[in-house]
Amino acid sequence: MTSAALLLAAEKESAQVTDWAARIGWVVGLGLFVALVYWLMREGWKWRGTLQGDLPALPAAPSEPGEARPTVLTVLSTSGRYHGSTTAGQWLDRIVAHGLGTRSRVELTLTDAGLDVVRPGASDFFVPAAALRGARLDKGIAGKVLTEGGLLVVTWAHGDRLLDSGFRSDHAAEHGQWVDAINSMIDKTENPTETEGAR
Repeated sequence: MTSAALLLAAEKESAQVTDWAARIGWVVGLGLFVALVYWLMREGWKWRGTLQGDLPALPAAPSEPGEARPTVLTVLSTSGRYHGSTTAGQWLDRIVAHGLGTRSRVELTLTDAGLDVVRPGASDFFVPAAALRGARLDKGIAGKVLTEGGLLVVTWAHGDRLLDSGFRSDHAAEHGQWVDAINSMIDKTENPTETEGAR
């Protein structure tokens, strides 16, 4: 019996030892694959910026932009998030030139001179009142999708392009006031021209 037990014990295979070389190889391979994907995305971003090289430099805020426009309930100045800019009407055609593709915190102020966009950690820009073309509530821009009406989208002219820029206020209930104020501002600048045309 003893010799039979020894024979059975000798035939038993020991537990398979972990093959660390294979595991390390897989981890290194996966790391290289992720790095390659990241590099390709970065090159695609730079290539898109090159294609948009004809976009003029962003206007800076005037030295005297004026006071924030008052509304019935509040002054039109808010903080929130800037979600990006696209070609107007094409919510996935992201504009990346001049830093417009960088998502960031934002401080928005609407004055008689226009819309002042201050972005900590990113390029600030200013949309003159004459360049504003409209504002609306939407749910998505530049690949970012929110709830219905959760995004303030401002359409403006820059160079020979129309752009949509998406913002979300920290107090989303304010979006309607912004839409009304921007659109009424546009109507006021357009009405004198229409009156002259009627004459």
